[in-house]
Parts: sequence; structure tokens; C-alpha cells
Amino acid sequence: MTASQGRLAALSRFIFAAPRWHRSLAFAVLLSGLAGVAVFDAGATMEAEFRVLLVGHDAWQGLVFIGFPTVLAALGTTPVDRAMGGRLTFNRSALLALACEVIVVTALLSAGLVAFVFGLAHGLVLDVLVVALASIFALRLFVILGISRVSVPRACLSAGIQPGAAAVLAFVYSGTIRLLVVGDAPLEAYVGWLARGESGPPALQAVTVDHFLLLVALSSVYAAAVWAFLVGIDRPWRRSLGVSVLDFVRGFVGHVAEGSRELEQFFEKLGEEAIVPVSVASFRQLPREGAAAAGGGDGDSDGAGEEGADATPGSEKARVVLPMVHPGPMGEVGGGNLPQRIAERAEGLAFAPHATAGHDFNLVSEREVGRILDAADRALDRMEYGREASVPVTGEVGTAHTLAQRFGNGAFAAATFAPESADDVAFGVGQSAAAELRRSGVEDVLLADAHNCHAGLDAAEDGDLGHVTPGSPRSYDLYGAAALAGEALSDAASGPLELGVAHDPTDWEREEGIGPLGLRVAVTRVDGREAAYVLVDGNNMVPGVRERLLDAVTAETGVDHAEVLTSDTHAVNVGQADNRVGDAVDEAALTDAVVETAAAAHADLEPVAVGTATERVTVTVFGNDRTETLASQANAALSLGAALLAAVVLCALAVSLLLFLFA
Repeated sequence: MTASQGRLAALSRFIFAAPRWHRSLAFAVLLSGLAGVAVFDAGATMEAEFRVLLVGHDAWQGLVFIGFPTVLAALGTTPVDRAMGGRLTFNRSALLALACEVIVVTALLSAGLVAFVFGLAHGLVLDVLVVALASIFALRLFVILGISRVSVPRACLSAGIQPGAAAVLAFVYSGTIRLLVVGDAPLEAYVGWLARGESGPPALQAVTVDHFLLLVALSSVYAAAVWAFLVGIDRPWRRSLGVSVLDFVRGFVGHVAEGSRELEQFFEKLGEEAIVPVSVASFRQLPREGAAAAGGGDGDSDGAGEEGADATPGSEKARVVLPMVHPGPMGEVGGGNLPQRIAERAEGLAFAPHATAGHDFNLVSEREVGRILDAADRALDRMEYGREASVPVTGEVGTAHTLAQRFGNGAFAAATFAPESADDVAFGVGQSAAAELRRSGVEDVLLADAHNCHAGLDAAEDGDLGHVTPGSPRSYDLYGAAALAGEALSDAASGPLELGVAHDPTDWEREEGIGPLGLRVAVTRVDGREAAYVLVDGNNMVPGVRERLLDAVTAETGVDHAEVLTSDTHAVNVGQADNRVGDAVDEAALTDAVVETAAAAHADLEPVAVGTATERVTVTVFGNDRTETLASQANAALSLGAALLAAVVLCALAVSLLLFLFA
């Protein structure tokens, strides 16, 4: 990914899963009780023998006047929001209510401390309470609009539950009702049951009608400020991408925090259709008579090729599936878990290396993964098998190195720029390099980007993280290396193929850079020449790790050629954007695991039949430059949003100050 994409993905470290709603409520109730003792403090001037009882009374008042609005908001916001078409969960609702309670308690304690230190009137505390209630209304409105995407009037109903409940309690228990007159009679005469001033805290007795009018006015001002801020942030997105930034934020937070798939709905609005090739190589065991005719896998190919080719292949031993898409964007959104889905569909041990495609070819939803898998199945259905393969060959030009091997009418090639740092190879570059390999006479080319050396997202100050784009020096290096490998394939010796495979799921977690497929190794032998292909289910590799792994594998197995590849799975990129193989995993332990798996694969060598085929399928992907545009817009919104937010807040505070001065 680019630097801007990396900065966007790195924001996931600030996102956390909302705790269970009952935990948030338990903490809110406890906090309200403690706050009641500190805020109301009716027992401060009482005799010691009565103080314990009055402290309990203060705590009870805290539960009623601070805790009750929080509980009501935590349990009532979600049903109201969903009744109006929103998507707020109880966990988020409870956490939001708790956060608002913390704001109110902090404001009251701070105002009380200032009033005590400077000898100010208690009216300051009530004024601060009004501002705090209006502020939590604005915060709740902002969150609900961002998560639920309902209209502003509907969002106001949900947002007003907590400050509204607090205002109602203040109205009932302050005696304010006695100041209101309906006709010639006080309002108390009609609804006397609402007049409970004598039961309320003494601090509320100073509440007047003006406080409620001021609360309504401030809430209106803050609601307008929230609306203005969201419109200002959203307008550039709608103009450039035709989508709302709030949809992206809601999906991004929902996926990282709760594993939801709302982000896929956003990506589907952005997506474009593309026709991509899906290439498959299938290796099947030979029946016993075929294996015997082939010499039992001792590497002697004399006279064995034709008899083995005539034998009907048996069960699948291994499968390589290489669709020309990118396994992103992150986690299990879109095609982020594509390698795992390929492995689950395969009969034999599946290998899903990274194709030559960047983030523009991210699948927009999991549904598109199904189309890729169906295309692979169609390729398998029409596949023809044979025994013949070539010895492994290489091609090297500039910084590009290619290890290639022909299997029947197809060829597999792994391209790397190691030890130079490199990231994704663009779709067009990969297609051109594959065309160079086809000049050797093969029909199906499985060109993999080994994706095995990257210095990290912070490696380049100019934002160049090693993408191989059309017209770049590296693209021509790759064309040249592929052409040399193709020429070598044309002249390479061939013979019956033997294959050994092994798999180590490992105990490492995704947070450590290793995906659910762990380590997979395939070893081939043709005409006495051997090659080892090590596939790590991860997203790129720390520089130097690849070379040390290759040295260890070669020393252990004695193979003539070897390459280490990563699947580029983005299942390891949920909480962090840069999670390369070798960042968190101990290199010595990784080396031991790879060597043991390679040795097991070498010991598993046996004659096999192989077939290759390619299908084209229409899928919806992010589209040309959409990923970079999305990342750029998101980063711009973050940088400009801070300034816009500051301007909106200052404007709202200025209007608030005028209201206080002239109210």
C-alpha cells in the first residue's frame, strides 16, 4: 500500500471494541453514586453521627439525578434509534451514555471546585450544568449521525434522551414548576404531582425557567454546529467519490471494533467491474501402477514418462490457485481472507500466493470471493493432466529475479526484487511480464509476486514504498527477468514430475503477522533437479529474513533452487497497517519451523500428474485509482477536519457566550 493508504489503515489502532453494555452500566451506576457524594455533599456540615447516613443519601441522589439519565439513555437509545432505521447497538449506546456521564460529572466537579476556591456563587455550577447537558446532546447527536445515518430530526430524538431526562428531573425536583402560570392559575395546580422541590437536592433550588430556555437554545446552536461540521467534511467525498464519509467511518469502525461487514456495502458503491484471469495448477497422485511404472519416485525418469502419463490421475495432492486480484483491503472485508477461502475449497493442500495486482484490484465484498472460487472450479473441470515438467530455471535483470518452472502446458513463476524493498506489482505490469513468459510456448502462466521484502510503511519519506508501476525502472527489470526465464524454459530439460508437500499451521496469531494458513512448502524434482517453494501466510517480510530462510532451507534439503513467498493476506491487518513477517515473530523460531516443514515436504516426494488451466471471470473490484483516492480523501478529511472542527467549536462557543450575556 502507499503511504497515504498506510496512514489510513494505521488509524485502526485507535479503534476498540465497545465493552458489553452491562459493564458500561455497572461502571456508570458506581460513578453516579460516587459523584453524588462529591456534588451534593449534604453531609459535609452535619454532626459525625449523622454524616454516614447523609453520605448514603447523597449517593442515592447521585444515582437518581446522574445515574438514572445514563441508564435510561443506555437502554432506551438503541430501541428508539432502530425504530427510526438506525443501527446503534446496545454496547455502543451504553458506552456513549457512560462517556456523557463522565463529561457531566467532570464539568460539575470542576465548576464546584472553581466556585469554592474563588468564592463564586453557586449559579456558576448550574450554568456549567446547562453547558454540559447541551454538550452531551451535541456529542450524542454527532455519534448517532455517524453510526446510524438517520436524518438530523430523528437523530435529535435519540440524542436528547440523556440530557432530556436530566432536564426533566431538574425541573421536577427544583420547584421550577411553581414559577409557571397557565391562565390565572399556577401550573402546579394542574400537575401538582410534578412539584417535588422539597424532595430534591438543595443545589437545585436555584434553578429557574431561564436555565431551561438556555438549555434549549444552546442545544439548538450545538446541533447546528454538528450539522455544519458533518456537511463540511462530507461534501468533498460526495463530489469526488459520490459517497458519504459517514458511511466509510461507520463501516471502518464497525469492522475493526465488532467485525461487521458494513464496510463492504460502502465499497460496493465505489466498485467497478473488471475481468480477471484465475489460473490453477492441480497436482494429483498417481495410481499404484502408475507410481510403480515411474520407478517409485527415485528420481530416475528413464522410460517412466509415457507410462506415467497414460495413467489416470488419482486424488489431488496439491493445488495452486492464483487469481489476478489483491487479497485486501483488510481483515476479512472483501477479499482480505482470500487465501484461506481458497484453501477451504481445495481437495489437496492449497497454495494461494500473491498475484501481481495492487489495492485497486481488491474485491469489494465476500460475495466476489465466491465468484473467484467458482472460476477456479471451472478451470479444474476442464483440466488435462500429464507427467511432464521442466527443471526449474531463473532469470535476473537489474533488481528483478524470477524462478520459473513449466508444468505441462503451463508454467509457475515467482518474481521478487529482494533484497531491495518492494510492494505490490501493478496489474498491467504483471500481465506484460506474463506475456514474456508465454513466449516460451506455455498457455497458462501463474505469475506470483513473491512479496517477500519490505522495509516498512515509514521507510520512505517521499511516499515511495516500492510499488512496481508501469513505466518504472523495476517494471522493465521484471519484463527482462521474465523474458530470460521464458527463454530458459524453452531450452530447459524436462521429465516426469515428482512433488512433495507439507503444512505447518503454526501457533502464531494474526497479530504476530502469521495468518491462519501458517507455513506451506512444496518441493519439486524433475530430471534430478529440485526446487523448494515456501509459502508463508503473511503480508510481506522484513528485509533479510527471506535470504536467511533460503540459506537454511537449502542447507537442510539440498535443493538446487528455492524461493520464499508470502500470500499477502490482509487478515493480519486489522489492528495495524504494517504487520510484516518477522516484525513480531521470533526469526529463529520461524526458521526452525520453515526448515522442518521443508524437510517434511522433501521426504514426501512422489510422482504426480499435473494440469493447468485459466478461466476469466467478471468481478467487482475497487477500481482504477479508487483506493488511493479514498485514502487521500480520508487523510485530507483528518487534517482539514481538525481545523474545521476548531472553527465550528469556536463559533458555537461565541454564540453560547452571547446567549449567556443577554439571556
